[in-house]
Amino acid sequence: MTEQSARPRKAGAFDIRLIIALLIGVYGVVLTVMGIAFTTDADRAKAAGVNINLWAGIGMLVVTALFVLWAVLRPLTVPAEAADAPAEGE
Repeated sequence: MTEQSARPRKAGAFDIRLIIALLIGVYGVVLTVMGIAFTTDADRAKAAGVNINLWAGIGMLVVTALFVLWAVLRPLTVPAEAADAPAEGE
């Protein structure tokens, strides 16, 4: 075995944490923009004076940042045996 084949590979874009972060991040951006630009006084009155779109959007962006940080600091690795093994149908 060479040193490169003994080293585990990273899952990269197939990491489910990044997919979840992308989805939450898109919704977070939409809610933040809605909260900043399109919330009326009547909307705030319905929510007991709280700009709920803004706060929910900011919260979702924080969760997105945590997911990305988690994926960067603790990447998933594929063991060398699994990466070298042929697929089931082959």
